[in-house]
Amino acid sequence: MSGVFVSFEGIDGSGKSTQARLLADALRTRGLTVCLTREPGGSPGAEEIRRLVLEGDCDRWSTETELLLFTAARRDHLEKTIRPALARGEVVISDRFADSSRIYQGLTRGDLRDTVDKLHALMIGVEPDLTVLIDIDPAIGLGRAVARAGLEMRFEDMGLGIQQKARDGFLALAKTHPARFRVISGAPTPEIVAGEVLSTVLARL
Repeated sequence: MSGVFVSFEGIDGSGKSTQARLLADALRTRGLTVCLTREPGGSPGAEEIRRLVLEGDCDRWSTETELLLFTAARRDHLEKTIRPALARGEVVISDRFADSSRIYQGLTRGDLRDTVDKLHALMIGVEPDLTVLIDIDPAIGLGRAVARAGLEMRFEDMGLGIQQKARDGFLALAKTHPARFRVISGAPTPEIVAGEVLSTVLARL
């Protein structure tokens, strides 16, 4: 039996991490085996790269170097965590996957979309079965992200303009791949959003 791969996407502060966790809890109560993971990260090697790309100054890396680092982390994550869990028949829930690279490295600070897609095809070659896009106003999302603070603020520090470009990019990507994407508003309470997410995922399962 092969498992099911679900990814969560959205701008910073959209609530996608909370919704990924709530979905994992809800599916486990229904007797399903769930692998809850994240990007960048999700495996020991990828977690080391996470610190490199999410901490430090905004201009620490060029967009091209950043893309290579994210791809290296994703490849290790795929090999060590995602593929083994799917082979065991588990539901894999990942907080971000390749669509984040398509937006943050491919679109927001230039146009590297073709490069992102070519590198993805060469080194990853996997798409989620379902992608849940939690959509929220960029000003609200950035306000939430800044309020929680912490060390991993490199992308938040790039400002509201980047978040607006990211939101527009995610919505355009969802329109391009309607069979895979489901767009859910992150504006209501977490409980209301979680109910809609669960119904959407159960329908896919």
